[in-house]
Amino acid sequence: MSKKDFYEKKSYSRRFIKTVIKHYFKYDKDNPFIFISMMLALLSVAAGVMVLILAMGIMNGMQKEFEKKLFVMNYPLTMVSFDQGAINDTMLASLNKKFPELKLSPFYTTQVISKHEGMVQGTILYGIDSKKESAINPIYKKSLNDNDNTKDKFSITIGEGLSSEINVFKGDKILLYFSEQQAIGFGSMPLQKRFTVASIYKSGLKNYDKVIAYTTLEAFWTLLDKKQGSYDGVHIYAKEPMKIIEAIKKVLPQNVFIEGWWEQNGNFFSAMELEKKALFLVLLLIILIASLNIISSLVMTIMSRRAEIALMNTLGVTKKEIKTIFFKLGMTIGMLGIFLGIVLAFLSKWIIDTFDIISVPEDVYGTSKLPIDITLSDFSIIIIGAVFIVAITSLYPARKAALLDPLNILRNE
Repeated sequence: MSKKDFYEKKSYSRRFIKTVIKHYFKYDKDNPFIFISMMLALLSVAAGVMVLILAMGIMNGMQKEFEKKLFVMNYPLTMVSFDQGAINDTMLASLNKKFPELKLSPFYTTQVISKHEGMVQGTILYGIDSKKESAINPIYKKSLNDNDNTKDKFSITIGEGLSSEINVFKGDKILLYFSEQQAIGFGSMPLQKRFTVASIYKSGLKNYDKVIAYTTLEAFWTLLDKKQGSYDGVHIYAKEPMKIIEAIKKVLPQNVFIEGWWEQNGNFFSAMELEKKALFLVLLLIILIASLNIISSLVMTIMSRRAEIALMNTLGVTKKEIKTIFFKLGMTIGMLGIFLGIVLAFLSKWIIDTFDIISVPEDVYGTSKLPIDITLSDFSIIIIGAVFIVAITSLYPARKAALLDPLNILRNE
């Protein structure tokens, strides 16, 4: 056989296979259940793909919302030292010189008890420079809009959770009890001081809003005799903290430690990642079960078209071509289902993003709107997995069709 004859035969074979597949896709009045079975298989695969894409998107969206909130309240990087005076203005100036892209906000910190109208709540109090903190903390900055009360050194910014917990509002006085002691006559009692609530922030995470409060550096200098120019720690903003943290560690003294927000919440995000993987595997099984409908649909088609298959064999159609016909028939059903599932998934995402039809508790999830973020990597894995499952489920009926004995079929027919 010449090269030209080979390619002409191959082209004819492709056209023949394509024609037969189109014929089998048509609605058959004599066997309507075959067409219905095909459509059910197609819709089942579509539903599985749609659910899997949306579920992964919701998991990603929730994770990013938590990251965004924790990223702000925990800061990209936090530097601390247990040796007093180890973190000072000289060291910070040197760090800024070596890493000019960093934004630094030095702080003091202590634990206090907040009291108002007989109600008390444990609080972590930070002493900060308002301008430097505002440059790296948008939640804190937003709470200070149109507010001049922060000029008072005994002003305080509290979270919405603490505000509702002890019934204190902007402009009210709040009493703070410190662990340090002050002399009273012949005895001593815990240091206490009234602060004016200058503003109230809202991060969306109730546990943070209840326990974190901000005041001025001057308040710590006055009340706790903190040394000016030396700090308990530094909040650091970096665009790519995971990449720069190792370089920063190399230039820090041994008694100064630095950690990233992902290290502070490592167990939480590891649990979310494990949950995401488990959910992916479970939902992938839905596609596998849906693809079993493709097997039943192809088997029904093969059983009803046995005479046609036997006739094609006697007319010279090879077993390989028979196998290809039914394999491509199953793949066509599956691929149409996958495509429809993708369309439905993105349509559902658009509806959820555009219309407020699903809401979630903001104090639990950090957002009141259901977030959906479909990443390219997850989308690719879902499609590859779905195509693989469809291919496997289409292969078995195709092989069975190719193994039919035309002589026995025609004799019985």
